[in-house]
Amino acid sequence: MNPSEQPATKPRAVVFAYHNVGVRCLQVLLARGVDVALVVTHEDNPAENIWFGSVKSVAEDHGIDVITPADPTAPQLHEAIERIAPDFIFSFYYRHMLPVGLLALAPRGAYNVHGSLLPKYRGRVPTNWAVLNGETETGATLHEMAAKPDAGAILGQTPVPILPDDTAAQVFDKTTVAAEQTLWRVLPALLAGEAPHLPNDLSKGSYFGGRKPEDGRIDWSMTAQQVYNLIRAVAPPYPGAFTDIGQDRFSIARARLVPESGTRIVSTAALRELSNLPAGLHLLDNALFGVCGDRGVIAIHELRHSVVDPSVTGSSNEPPNTPPDTPQNALPKTLPNPGDERVVSPAEFGRITQSLRHS
Repeated sequence: MNPSEQPATKPRAVVFAYHNVGVRCLQVLLARGVDVALVVTHEDNPAENIWFGSVKSVAEDHGIDVITPADPTAPQLHEAIERIAPDFIFSFYYRHMLPVGLLALAPRGAYNVHGSLLPKYRGRVPTNWAVLNGETETGATLHEMAAKPDAGAILGQTPVPILPDDTAAQVFDKTTVAAEQTLWRVLPALLAGEAPHLPNDLSKGSYFGGRKPEDGRIDWSMTAQQVYNLIRAVAPPYPGAFTDIGQDRFSIARARLVPESGTRIVSTAALRELSNLPAGLHLLDNALFGVCGDRGVIAIHELRHSVVDPSVTGSSNEPPNTPPDTPQNALPKTLPNPGDERVVSPAEFGRITQSLRHS
C-alpha cells in the first residue's frame, strides 16, 4: 500500500464527563470514530439522588479506562493525560473547572458542552436559572474552554423551547438532546480542523452561581408567576419549592398557575374567594391552592410533607460547575430522616394545619 493511502489515524481524546449529557456526548464521540483513550468522571455520591445515567458504565461497556480523581488539578492526573498525548480534551457536564495547564495538553483544542445559549446563563445550573427567570428558550452550546467558565469561542448551538408549564427536569431532557445534536453536527468539521470559532461576547450575557435547597423557600409576597416559576425550577427530582408552617414543611411537587379567567376545575367564584385570603397555602373545596402577593392563585396538585428540625440545616456542598442536579445531602435535615417526606392529600393537609392551630 502506498504510504499516501494509509488510513488516517483516529483522533485521540480524553473525556471529562458526568450526568446524562456526559452519557450522550460520549456516545456521539464514539459513533463519530473518536479514539477515547480515557474517561474522567465522578464517583456517585450515595447520599445523592442519582436520577441520571452513568458515564462510567458506558465507558466500561466500551472497554475505555475510567478514573475518578477527587481533584482535577492533581499532578498525577496531569501526568496521566500527558502520557496519553490526546489531540482533544472534551468536558461534558463534568463538575469541576479544568486548569489551563491541563487544557494545554490537547494541541487540537479543549471543548465543553454547556446547557444554555451562551453567552446567556454562563456558570452553574443554567437550566434551573432559565426556568426560574421565566425564559421561553434555552439550549446547548459547544464552546472552546478557557480560563474563565463558559467564556471561550462558540462552535455551535441548538435552541430548545421552554413551554409555560415545563419543569426544569423536562427542559433538561430537551437540553440533553440539544447537546447531542450540537456535538453530532459540529464534530466532523472540528475533527477536520474546519469548525468555525465564533466570538462569545460576555457583555451580552450574565454569570449565575450555584443554588442551594434553601433557595427553594417560597416567598408568598411574590407574584403568582414568580412563585410558579420557582416551583417549576426546583420540582422533583430537585429538592423542591417549600413553605414551613411551624416545624412542618410542605413541598410543592406539581402545580399549575390558574389564569384570572379561571379554568374548568377552578371557577371564577373560587378565585374570588381565594383572592380574599392571606398569602400562603389554603384548602378550599377539598383542593389545595397557593395565594400569592398579587392575589394570583396556583393550584397545587401534589404536596409533600416532612417535619423539619430547626436546629439543623443543610449546606449545599455543591462543587464548581455543578450541572442541574442538586445533591440530596444538601437538603435541610428532617426528623427522623429525609426519606420521611411523603405525599399528603388535601384532607391530610387540613388535619395537620388544624392540629397546629390548636397546639
